[in-house]
Amino acid sequence: MIVIPDTFIKRMHELHGEQGVAWSEALPRLITDCASRFDFSPQAPFSNLSYNFVLRATRSDGRQVVLKSSFMKEELSREVSVLRAYEGRGAVHVLDADEEWGVALLEEAEPGIPLSTIENDALATDIFCEVFRRLHLSPPTDSLYPSMKRHFVAIERYRERFKDMKDDMPLPPSWVENAEECLEYLIATTNENLLLHGDLHHDNILRQGEEKWAVIDPKGIIGDIHFDTIQYLLNYEDRGGDCEQVLRDRIANMTDRLGLDPRRIAMWGVARGVLEACWTIEDGGTDWHRGIQITERFAKFLD
Repeated sequence: MIVIPDTFIKRMHELHGEQGVAWSEALPRLITDCASRFDFSPQAPFSNLSYNFVLRATRSDGRQVVLKSSFMKEELSREVSVLRAYEGRGAVHVLDADEEWGVALLEEAEPGIPLSTIENDALATDIFCEVFRRLHLSPPTDSLYPSMKRHFVAIERYRERFKDMKDDMPLPPSWVENAEECLEYLIATTNENLLLHGDLHHDNILRQGEEKWAVIDPKGIIGDIHFDTIQYLLNYEDRGGDCEQVLRDRIANMTDRLGLDPRRIAMWGVARGVLEACWTIEDGGTDWHRGIQITERFAKFLD
């Protein structure tokens, strides 16, 4: 019987209250049912559990697999849909899934070493670009994925919440306005809306085999391809130099290798920084300055 770590149960309580605790405590039985249905023997859970319970397992033919279970069943269902859409484009393979159970059985990327282990930032960005190039595709017309406007809805909620407090708004009003203007322009001028990963950063790109790389944990958003560069640009931001220079070097590399527009990348970064600040305030946090620092860093590209 799999033992659920106390730290994970505590995390589920923080995120989802008593329902999260009840879900966590029911996981051993769910895993047993999944093992029987999907033909695997459970092994150890991953050590870095956060939002989902992720478990290594072995099938009867010796194949190494991963069972992912989520309290947020709809989000996991969307993830499975994106991975299936990305089939053959460099994503881990979905072996089976059950929406009602909130589980997905995935192939395990071997050796599964994340891109973050490559400390040469230029090399890591080259690999990112190769993964990025083959990943994106046009979404189905009956899309279940959120639009970019919906993804940024926390900025609208922020406006509504503080609409009567013009002099006491937590965030600098000029940056919120800049983000809203960037967002409106970017959405209006997107020539082609694509199925985006939505969280394409170093630790969601894993080595698979000797030279191949595979993506995991997509969120699934419909929008401008330039947006899918942002999460990578926000991670390990001072690797190989100061934050501003690393950002410039990465954007230059992406512009050169992928033919992207650096101004659109910068404008998405401006909007994304304010979105981060709005999320922080919604979660009751006080360190919204980090989001504004992101905005300020990207804004320098627009001067």
